[in-house]
Amino acid sequence: MLQIKKFTVEELDRGCVTDNENPVFAWNYDSDRNGTTIVSQKLVIGDYEKEILSDGSYTYDGPELSSMREYSAKLIAEADNGDMAEKSISFATGKMHDPWSGQFITDGEYVFKEKKISPKVMVFRKKFATDKKVSKAVIYSTAIGMYRLDLNGSKVGEDFLTPGFTSYKTNLQYQTYDVTDMLKETNTLLATLSGGWAVGSFVFSRVNRVTADKQSFLCELHILFEDGTKEVIATDASWEVALGGPVLSADIYDGEEYDARIGEGEMSFKKASVYDLPFTTNIKAQYGLPVREHETFEAVSIRTAGDEIIYDFGQNFAGLVHLEIDGNKGEEIEVKHAEVLHPDGRLNTDFLRSAKARIRYICKDGHQEYCPSFTYMGFRYVSVKGISADRIKVTARALYSDVKDNGSFTCSNEMINRLQENIRWGAKSNFVDIPTDCPQRDERMGWTGDIALFANTAVYNYDCGRFLKKWLKDMRAEQRATGGIPNTIPSQGYGFPVTMPVIAVDFWGDASVLVPYAQYMADGDEKILIDNYEMMKKYVNACRFWAGFLSFGKRRHLWNTMSVLHFGDWVAPDVPKMSQWQKRSKWTATASLSNTSSLLSEIAGILGKSEDEALYKKVSENAADAYRKYLTDGNGKLKEEFQTAYVLPIYFGMFKGKEKANAANNLAELVKKNDYKIGTGFPGTPYILFALADNGHEDEAFNMLTNTQCPSWLYEVKMGATTIWERWDGLDENGTCPIGDDGTETMISYNHYASGAVGDFLYRRVAGIEAVTAGYKSFRIKPVIGGGITSASGKVDTPYGEIDSTWKVSGDVFSIEVHVPVGSTCQLFLPDGSSHHLENGHHTFTCKMSPRDGVSGSFVSSGDGVKGSF
Repeated sequence: MLQIKKFTVEELDRGCVTDNENPVFAWNYDSDRNGTTIVSQKLVIGDYEKEILSDGSYTYDGPELSSMREYSAKLIAEADNGDMAEKSISFATGKMHDPWSGQFITDGEYVFKEKKISPKVMVFRKKFATDKKVSKAVIYSTAIGMYRLDLNGSKVGEDFLTPGFTSYKTNLQYQTYDVTDMLKETNTLLATLSGGWAVGSFVFSRVNRVTADKQSFLCELHILFEDGTKEVIATDASWEVALGGPVLSADIYDGEEYDARIGEGEMSFKKASVYDLPFTTNIKAQYGLPVREHETFEAVSIRTAGDEIIYDFGQNFAGLVHLEIDGNKGEEIEVKHAEVLHPDGRLNTDFLRSAKARIRYICKDGHQEYCPSFTYMGFRYVSVKGISADRIKVTARALYSDVKDNGSFTCSNEMINRLQENIRWGAKSNFVDIPTDCPQRDERMGWTGDIALFANTAVYNYDCGRFLKKWLKDMRAEQRATGGIPNTIPSQGYGFPVTMPVIAVDFWGDASVLVPYAQYMADGDEKILIDNYEMMKKYVNACRFWAGFLSFGKRRHLWNTMSVLHFGDWVAPDVPKMSQWQKRSKWTATASLSNTSSLLSEIAGILGKSEDEALYKKVSENAADAYRKYLTDGNGKLKEEFQTAYVLPIYFGMFKGKEKANAANNLAELVKKNDYKIGTGFPGTPYILFALADNGHEDEAFNMLTNTQCPSWLYEVKMGATTIWERWDGLDENGTCPIGDDGTETMISYNHYASGAVGDFLYRRVAGIEAVTAGYKSFRIKPVIGGGITSASGKVDTPYGEIDSTWKVSGDVFSIEVHVPVGSTCQLFLPDGSSHHLENGHHTFTCKMSPRDGVSGSFVSSGDGVKGSF
């Protein structure tokens, strides 16, 4: 039987509202018959029909779509044996090119000049009647600030932190809400606005008013009546505004103060004022993913510490508390958040820096419920004081962008399975509208270096297309004319280096190349390369310029600008100081230049830009030559040895001939001397296991992966981590933080996904699933076996359907089951050296193995393979 397993429009399977005149439809298939071929595909949208010849996607090129209209699309497919399948999806268009009848409004009398705090919260109100039967009612709304809508006393929609975090002066999203069922004969629409990222305090310097001097709101409510008439209720000077609502204060870092005694009747409303934005921005229907609540957590333990009740939710995450309270009027409750505890059981908030991460709630009488709307926290533990435990119930919910699961991994080693869960929770905790660094302290910024290195792992675990493309749109907007990329996107008041914001910074700016390329390899859509090509090119040219700055001859290709302008081998555990990490920048930067220019050459080839392909290939080769000439002895040995300095040129293919094998041997010796503990900072960590395992040192790679000494991935697991740490030594064996004066002011986050990039090795080597061509049109499965791992399973959804690789070792027999989706092909490599070309369907294979001498739990292949299929 043929099935259409997934059918999406603009990468959404439901709820799509788009301003794109040419929306993209995508689908994949499943079949219980091996060797299925699709012979016919037809897409029907209203009266328009289109025969589709391409694999699994279509960019709409039919009749012009009307604005603010609902559409239904149906896909009809036929297989070579006559099996038929069909599936439908609905979507809507937004305002498209229609001008806004609404105007931005604000409190015209409010003057906000205070520094390092967020503005007062505004509440806008519109009362209106609907004296005819309503057929459809839709709200289109956005803000400079952060807003929540309530209609007739109920929250509108499921979204949080709207309109989302963008480079507001260039890109601004609006949301669309169907409120047909919420309308009554008389209605009150309230819009509550905090400063959010646009106006409120942000970045660790707590700058504010970066986008505008105060918040403002834009809204249109379109009502279609059953008699065919229409009405638009739009923001203008007839709306009312008040500053004295129940949300007394709201700040991304500090949290919320809420007075439940204040209702609409207690607020002093006055006429709102029309507000002229001090800039012109591009307002589009939401093209990113909404931020919503997901998993719910009950406390796994509740205990007291002094006058506080301590709740442990058993998992570190980004989210919100939900309070159910039997309260007395005027009673004040304080809730604080933390990732870890002090040894005495109290919350450890030392590493939050200036972030208060606090909720202050003032009760009304009786039973009441509360959840904050204008902030979020990173935490595992909360403390509550001001009320007894029997009169309050505290639960928590994870809050992150609505990314869908895309891949999974499990194996026989339960500590590695916990590591995989830590990787996934690290991603979810930091996918809060933008890819952040951490969710708890006074940062939560879109650091480019973290996602640059984590992108491969991210796109395996989650369907990140809309999420990453939204962020890249802001990166393009904020790229400097000189080609440099700000280290945080959106930068929103932050710039590093402060004195030279136009400079290119290796690995951090590399996100402009690495992130689009990772997403392209995941989904095969060339558009992400096309959209970002000029940005990539400008960035790589900036890197070339800075490498050659004040240099001559071949040294022009050795990127050796002042180390303080780079991050270098960031948080490398083998050296204790930030300045020492940065001094490694000539190694990291030169390797970066070789890698990004090599990828750019490949991308140019994909896009048919042959001159650029040749040019950037030469740039890559020149950087690799300079690295070998000036930083090595010419025979694969570094003049100054450290793990990252070997890892990068090995993995990026910068060594030639025997140099690569020698370099891998030297890296393996460094790893052995370090008792198989990791010594890489951010740049080398994603690649070190590949550099070892792909070059004859599988044992060393698995010994490092399974090491439980500090620093290592499984040391964090052994210490009870439920997410990835920013620093390998975040806690010592006694559970206390040992980080001292290293120049970072004891910087430590316990929810920082960058080092979780090791997941890429689990999926591509342990499970063995690796794309050969973009979108997994062709892929290989080639498990690398070691570390005592006796079974592993990896699954990943692709544009063609789900790939599944599940293997196990029993005695001296290796067996594997493989699922190849319709429309793709697989080359399977078995441990005995045999290989098999597989078409779509389910397959199983076995072969003989024998233990490798001297390596516990590792294997080499031997004997004849035995093939079968089902």
